[in-house]
Amino acid sequence: MSAYSHHEAPSTHNLGLDSVLVGSLPTGLMTDDPPARYTVEAVFTRRPGKEEIRDVLGGSTRELLARSGYPDVVLTVSDRRLEIHNTTLEELRDGLAELIALRLAEISERVRSEREASDDSARTFAARELERAAAVATLAETVVFTAPPVEGDAARQRADAYRVQIEGWSAVGGGVSR
Repeated sequence: MSAYSHHEAPSTHNLGLDSVLVGSLPTGLMTDDPPARYTVEAVFTRRPGKEEIRDVLGGSTRELLARSGYPDVVLTVSDRRLEIHNTTLEELRDGLAELIALRLAEISERVRSEREASDDSARTFAARELERAAAVATLAETVVFTAPPVEGDAARQRADAYRVQIEGWSAVGGGVSR
């Protein structure tokens, strides 16, 4: 079983963006009547994990964009693409792209740190559980199922006592059937 069964395999590289998907841009760019704002799609450097997607789409990212002067910009994730809505190439070039890159790196580092802490905790728990299981096994080995030897009258008295006890069980239906 993998140590990462509860989440994706970890990446040692920060999530980033590689390039703008030029084919997804509006055809009216750099014409006499260009769109004022539009969606720009950028290709991730790798597939984002669930936790990373959650944080890219989360309130902290929206608040950061608003505080940084981009209140109308909305980010969405579509497979290996980040869709940056209500922006322009110029806005991205002039600072928004860097802000997004820094946010993606921050998210990746935090997710990696949380994952490492979770993995450390799981390893510590597993080690404690192994120690506990070994201690239980050691204790179980100390249990001995032997009667101390008895001789003479004491042996007969013990045998009689056992026989009476067994007959009592038999009388109430708990004895050995013959």
